[in-house]
Amino acid sequence: MKVDVCGIDYGSKLAGTTSISYLKDGKVELIRSEKKSDADKMIISFCKEFEPELVALDAPLSLPGIYTQIPNCEDYFYRKSDKELQAMSPMFLGGLTARAMKLKSQICSIVIESYPAKRASELELSRFDYKKKNADYEGMLNVLDFDLKDEIRSSHDFDALLCLEIAIRYSKGQAYYSGDENEGLIYY
Repeated sequence: MKVDVCGIDYGSKLAGTTSISYLKDGKVELIRSEKKSDADKMIISFCKEFEPELVALDAPLSLPGIYTQIPNCEDYFYRKSDKELQAMSPMFLGGLTARAMKLKSQICSIVIESYPAKRASELELSRFDYKKKNADYEGMLNVLDFDLKDEIRSSHDFDALLCLEIAIRYSKGQAYYSGDENEGLIYY
């Protein structure tokens, strides 16, 4: 079955911290990686089966422009978008960045870099203890207005839902973004 958009909270390859969210028959569903199983293979398998047109991935998809000789890019650690959003450097996230860039080249979808924490800030989800141990997932889910088929088990699941919301807004031309198009944009 084909889906239009999906959101992925991208975690360590074998840690069981990757979650995928997508819309199916009007309901949002979640798929999670399992500990000691390859999350990248899970994502590729999902994309082959469901053929999403758009994937919003919570991981860096480009390097600072100095590495590709983009004019006026002189920072070896941060892209313009990282500085504007106070996001982690793709260089600091090294292996995750490399995996994400490789993954983007392996799936037949439009893949955008998303930043769920920034979207959570825009939605003022801190009032529901976003990213805290006792987060009120129900309250946050009401803000997103999703009909969720599955139970939210972790912040990774919720970040995947935020990525899905970003993908939906992107597909409607409503997503916010930061950065330089030549160097790489981050959507939120």
